[in-house]
Amino acid sequence: MNPKNTISKENPFKICFVCLGNICRSPTAEGIFQHLVNEKGLQPYFYVDSAGTSAFHIGERANSKSRQIAEKNGVELKSRARRFEAEDLDEFDIVVAMDSENYQNIVSLDDNGSYSDKIIKMRDYDPQPENGDVPDPYYGGMDGFRNVFDIVYRSCEALLDELENQIK
Repeated sequence: MNPKNTISKENPFKICFVCLGNICRSPTAEGIFQHLVNEKGLQPYFYVDSAGTSAFHIGERANSKSRQIAEKNGVELKSRARRFEAEDLDEFDIVVAMDSENYQNIVSLDDNGSYSDKIIKMRDYDPQPENGDVPDPYYGGMDGFRNVFDIVYRSCEALLDELENQIK
């Protein structure tokens, strides 16, 4: 990742988490990251969003199981699903893909490769990265959603820790 050198109230850091449908993994990441930012009182320094590479669920709230697991952990998932667009590559300082497939979908929107330094994978920040992908919990029952929450939480903590060093 090669984000901007300094993050300030005048120039907040814009981060977008991306999965396929924007109803499970990416809204969970958005909610967790925002929760961690709020806990540290860093709200003026960050703009947090999420999106999906597909248009399957535009306008829908996060999956009820994602919301249930998040709420049990004091995290609110407020977002509505939207599709990730090529213009988002210019808008955000980093774009965080949940898995290799969505990473490739995002990269394919970058026609001339000018945004490659800002497209990363969530598990690049996971102390236990396994295969590098946040698994899709959709068919994994509550255990799948709990696992995703845990993976994303520890990855978001590590990512925010790195970004905090750039706040001026």
